[in-house]
Amino acid sequence: MKHALAVYNETAVHAILRLFNWANIRLALSWQHLCLALISTKDNDMTLKQTITEDMKTAMRAKDAPRLSAIRLLLAAIKQREVDERIEMDDEQVLTIIEKMLKQRRDSISQYASAGRQDLADVEQFEITVLQTYLPQPLTDAEVDALLEQAIQATGAAGMKDMGKVMSILKPQITGRADAGKVSALVKSRLG
Repeated sequence: MKHALAVYNETAVHAILRLFNWANIRLALSWQHLCLALISTKDNDMTLKQTITEDMKTAMRAKDAPRLSAIRLLLAAIKQREVDERIEMDDEQVLTIIEKMLKQRRDSISQYASAGRQDLADVEQFEITVLQTYLPQPLTDAEVDALLEQAIQATGAAGMKDMGKVMSILKPQITGRADAGKVSALVKSRLG
């Protein structure tokens, strides 16, 4: 059976080669290499997950063990969620994971500090600095207020019963750029 497939594949290749002359094949190959070169130079189109993976490789090459450890923790959390939910993570979902990890580290720092374990608190603080490099530029208070006003006007919110509508509009705009808890408190103060 294997031999028959090998013969079939060889005859198929010979038939294809007879259809095209060598000049066309060379032209097609050079066009393919050109396309691959153009694709590989477009680093701006990398997803956040791809950027994190590239940073992991860079940390490996630089033998930066603490940074590599923090990046591997992040990639493990991303992979775990992808496997659990059987999805491919987009940038917004990756930002949600980063925010969750940042919150966990902040909680850990306060617990380590109260327990007198400054060495562990320093490790967590370093991981926070690594994770924050993947967050977009944070929003200023004025920008948050402007987004809040736009969301209230868009929903026609009049009271606390409309808080969910306002937050559903704000959530995608503030993900990774502002603390959702603080924004939620602002919404409550405006609507309450």
